[in-house]
Amino acid sequence: MDFQKNRVRFLVIVSAIIVLSITAEKCRELVGEKASSKSGEFTFLNCFDLGSGTLACGVKESVKLYVNNIRSAHVEGARHDAIRSALVDAASQGMSPAHSEKYAQKEGKKAAKLATRKANRIIGPIISSGWDFFEAVYHGGTFTEGFLRGTGTLFGTYSGGFAGEQRIGRFGYLVGSQLGSWVGGRIGLMLYDVANGVHYMFQFVQAD
Repeated sequence: MDFQKNRVRFLVIVSAIIVLSITAEKCRELVGEKASSKSGEFTFLNCFDLGSGTLACGVKESVKLYVNNIRSAHVEGARHDAIRSALVDAASQGMSPAHSEKYAQKEGKKAAKLATRKANRIIGPIISSGWDFFEAVYHGGTFTEGFLRGTGTLFGTYSGGFAGEQRIGRFGYLVGSQLGSWVGGRIGLMLYDVANGVHYMFQFVQAD
């Protein structure tokens, strides 16, 4: 029964994406190339154009540095909390100081590893989302386009990673987050094109 529900849900989602894709394509044709979404390949060489590409790369790396600092503080805090808790636990069990220290260090390492894993699953989608935003803007897109593409990437990465991990563990998370990131970004661009098309039609009706 659950398999049947999952299959129906999957078919509904795929059908909705296909319909959205067709609608977005028609809207792109309606508004023309200049007003439609601007998606392209952003390469490492664009970081050295001394213009918006350099700015985008600089912002991306700054965000990564800031988020990594937060991650480091979070991991270190989790390790210290685990060590402190383990020392209290060891003292209550009457362990010797040497055994207590070894036990606390072991628990600290476990807590740090778990905290790092959880932090990476938060940082990855945020960086992917930010990068897609700046890539869209770099290739001539509006801030609205960048926002919708980045938001789609963020939700796609989270949902794809979660769904993949539920089925086949860590490898499923990696595959699901990558696929979800791509699909989510494309859905964001399609929504932007549909919104542009609807706006264009409203303007056309009002002009008449």
